[in-house]
Amino acid sequence: MQKIRKGDQVVVRRGRDKGKRGTVLRILAEDRVLVENVNMVKRHTRPNPNKNVTGGIVDKEAPIHISNLALFNSANGKGGRIGFRTLEDGRKVRFFRHGGEVADI
Repeated sequence: MQKIRKGDQVVVRRGRDKGKRGTVLRILAEDRVLVENVNMVKRHTRPNPNKNVTGGIVDKEAPIHISNLALFNSANGKGGRIGFRTLEDGRKVRFFRHGGEVADI
């Protein structure tokens, strides 16, 4: 079970985009994540008439290391560290270490 999953709201903790918030679009590897509107880079694309792609400079998201992200806690409006807990009914859920709120509903 991963601490950060696709669709989660995350906050960037380190790097040039520190403090930005976005949604996880894709998990690329065990330690790389694509986040919406975070770590934007310019990609120079060549036109390809077979695929109806026009050439030019395109802004796109680049992967960011998962250690630079924290799951957004809507209760206090900050990013928080995540732990795992097993509930009485046997489900394994994520919870915020500071405050103890359950992240999975």
